[in-house]
Amino acid sequence: MDLVKRITRSRAVQEALGFLVASYLKFVHRTNRFVMEPADAYDRIEMPVIAAMWHGQHFMIHFAKRPQDRAASLVSRSGDGEFNAIALRHLGVRAIRGSGARGRDIRKKGGIQAMRAMLRALADGEMVVMTADVPKISRVCGQGIVTLAQLSGQPIVPVAVVTSRRIDFDSWDRASIGLPFGRGAMVLGHPVHVPREADEQALESLRKTVERELDRVHERAYELVGSRDPGAKPSPVLMGGSRA
Repeated sequence: MDLVKRITRSRAVQEALGFLVASYLKFVHRTNRFVMEPADAYDRIEMPVIAAMWHGQHFMIHFAKRPQDRAASLVSRSGDGEFNAIALRHLGVRAIRGSGARGRDIRKKGGIQAMRAMLRALADGEMVVMTADVPKISRVCGQGIVTLAQLSGQPIVPVAVVTSRRIDFDSWDRASIGLPFGRGAMVLGHPVHVPREADEQALESLRKTVERELDRVHERAYELVGSRDPGAKPSPVLMGGSRA
């Protein structure tokens, strides 16, 4: 097992796998008939923006990037992150390495350096793509993306990209990867602006706004392809049991 792990973590193998995954995703993009909602989404926003996604959707999110848009994506420093960074490079997206720490030493996770790198990217006109939720806490927006918007002055745009034919994994983040020869939907949400002077109460309210908007665009994207979001939160009624 250790030998297999060393082989799969080797640079040559990861380069090959990253290239193959990127090539496959390009094929999925070409062979699905995509619709965008709203149709004039890019006329409504001014680049650069912070594109927000839920964990598990990172395979598909780059489909919503136009060829002319420069983009950077936050990628963890883990071995899996290295593989993702290579795939992103082949898809025309620059990787910024680092992640939040959830109470652990943030310096080891590279969170501070990553925040500075994302601020530089936005200041230089690059769109920044990042997950709004943190590892192992699916579909709950963290403070990191809100802080980035506050410090940079750039809006958060929730994004969902799904296909009618796909594989849904039974993972903590309910990850999905598209399959060829189907229909696809890209839904962009309402931009969320975070004022520099926002206090703690306002930041919490805006965090909840981002969370609700991400849930909404995912629900709508799956609806457009005639499906249901496998990672959707249970409704309050279902969580509380049937009502008499």
